[in-house]
Amino acid sequence: MKTRLLSVGSFVLSVACSSPHPPPPSTKRVEVKDTLHGVELTDPYRWLEDQESSETRQWIDAQNAYAESIVGESERRARLRSRLGVMLRQPEVGFPRKSGAFEYFTLRRASDELPAIYRRPASPEGEIPPIDPEASYDVVLDPHPMSSDHTTRVDILSLSPDGKYLLYSLRDGGEDEIEVRLRDLEAKVDLPDRLPRALYASVFFAKSGEGFYYTHRSRQVGPRVRFHLFGAPVEEDREIFGDGIGPTSFLETLELSDGRALVFAVNHGWARSDLYYKELTGDATPIVVGADARFYPQLHEDRLYVRTNLDAPNNRIVEIDPKSPAPDRWKELVPENEDVLAAFAILDGKIYASYLQHGTTGIAVHELDGAPAGEIPVPEHTTAELRSAGPGRAFLTLTSFTLPPSTYLVDLKTGEKKPWDERAWEGDSETVVQQVRYSSKDGTEIPMYLFYRRGTETDGENPTLLFGYGGFNAAQTPRFDPMAAAWVEEGGLYAMANLRGGSEYGETWHRAGMLGNKQNVFDDFLAAAEFLIENGYTRPERLAIRGVSNGGLLVASAFTQRPDLFRAVVCGFPDLDMVRFWSFTETNNLPALLEYGDASKPDEFEFLRKYSPYQAVRDGTSYPAVMLTSGDKDTRVSPLQARKMTARLQSATTSGRPVILRYHPKAGHAASYGMPVSSTLEDMAMELAFLLGELSPDAPES
Repeated sequence: MKTRLLSVGSFVLSVACSSPHPPPPSTKRVEVKDTLHGVELTDPYRWLEDQESSETRQWIDAQNAYAESIVGESERRARLRSRLGVMLRQPEVGFPRKSGAFEYFTLRRASDELPAIYRRPASPEGEIPPIDPEASYDVVLDPHPMSSDHTTRVDILSLSPDGKYLLYSLRDGGEDEIEVRLRDLEAKVDLPDRLPRALYASVFFAKSGEGFYYTHRSRQVGPRVRFHLFGAPVEEDREIFGDGIGPTSFLETLELSDGRALVFAVNHGWARSDLYYKELTGDATPIVVGADARFYPQLHEDRLYVRTNLDAPNNRIVEIDPKSPAPDRWKELVPENEDVLAAFAILDGKIYASYLQHGTTGIAVHELDGAPAGEIPVPEHTTAELRSAGPGRAFLTLTSFTLPPSTYLVDLKTGEKKPWDERAWEGDSETVVQQVRYSSKDGTEIPMYLFYRRGTETDGENPTLLFGYGGFNAAQTPRFDPMAAAWVEEGGLYAMANLRGGSEYGETWHRAGMLGNKQNVFDDFLAAAEFLIENGYTRPERLAIRGVSNGGLLVASAFTQRPDLFRAVVCGFPDLDMVRFWSFTETNNLPALLEYGDASKPDEFEFLRKYSPYQAVRDGTSYPAVMLTSGDKDTRVSPLQARKMTARLQSATTSGRPVILRYHPKAGHAASYGMPVSSTLEDMAMELAFLLGELSPDAPES
């Protein structure tokens, strides 16, 4: 490895002279050369990977100041801040959980920065009155006094059946790690039993009442299920399951109703999983191991009901006896059909199966033996989620581009639906939601949603924001997004493409966009942009793109492959250096290697280096205006990638359009679980002001 210091000041200034914007802060270049699989790679900004160095911190401060100078305070930004504030500062109500004599829930009142945990006397059987944000409830935990900047959040993990104890999480900002604490609900004090800051899953009280189970996931070792005995030191917690499972896997735990046995789901990335059964006095025995498929288990009366794509790319539901789990003894209850079975719930002795029908939700009802038993109507272009609300009832939550998440109480016997937490958006009647289809590079037909004001013309002049994700088996379905609503209120057109890599059309669709097929996702997105231009919705000078996380990788790949196609980009919390992704073991989500690929392996290195956005940046290229966002608390996607990409683009671009970085020390991937409303509001207002400013007809040209 060789290191060489290069001068950059003259280059940056020469580019900036022709720009109407002030030049970015100068960033030194220190070339680090690596050889991987015989290929020499040069990284001029490796020094920015050191997050805690004084030099990096000074650079971050300078970049934040530069970003503010570019976006600036304006009438547009103030208007967006005000409008987004109206949409974001609505009460946020959690679902009540009964434990002992009380119901526990989270509530963020309109004036609050964070949700707090409250309780009220348990409702009479057959009743669940709405939670009134203006009412006075007994406070269990209020996070507001816990941090001066309101970046400490608490959430309910588990309630003991007798109502005496609460397991809750404590999260700092947007990081994935949490602390787990035990609270005496009668004395309203925390007990000494607690788990230190780490990655945890499946934290719940044991049926025995002697302690609680939890999964601890180490990025270096892998996930392990442990049991904590009340009053015992954490160091003595007994390991229940997980020996030999590596750091690229997740682990979920289910407990049978009498507490005598556990079921474990080991998820190897997003395309394969194994199931195990373990009685507390015996060893774990496999239910299904090694199949090239995913298994999503639920327990009902100690029988396993499993949604799986084994021999069914669109998923099916099978019933398995954990004690006799051979596949030839499985009972298929709900067979695969042409729609994708996205989720299911067993409520009141029936199976409620949620299907994706070209990206939106339909809910079919089945008897426990699989016989059809009707459906629950869902409006067109709407996402629906169903969860138990006690015997004979369910909470039905609906959301769409024009409907903020609204929850209704459904009588499962009569089908009657009553508002429980209903919301509205004032622009509903003035807008249009339309689904179109277009052809990708290889001829695959891709659906895309368009959301715009009624009367919008196809004259090529609409400021258009194209959003996508395309990965990790995650379907992008219609949901209310205050940014999208504000964009449309400002006269823009919002587009969301259902790219390969998601689950919109089952496992075949997912695998068509993972590993060596990832370029399909970028081609799908580029084809969406070309469709919008060719059909008169917009033109490149009026087209912006936005993506977050894997979506950040998407938009970065798109604008580095086709910089001529876009005017502005927001690239949030992104994966960008795919060549070195495998080495970021301290912060990265290593299971993602099974989705993206691992460049330490020669065959996977070959397809990763072809599109890796950081390595794809070319000096002397006219790039769009780009805003990158990240923060120190992103412990899932290394924030060093956004830092290095900012420096690389600022040095390379010749367009005269700004490249800026908005970087918050407490921001991270779990931002919606840790950041205060005011911070989220400011982020959204700045991003929209940046994009609308760049797409404005009076935006300065280079």
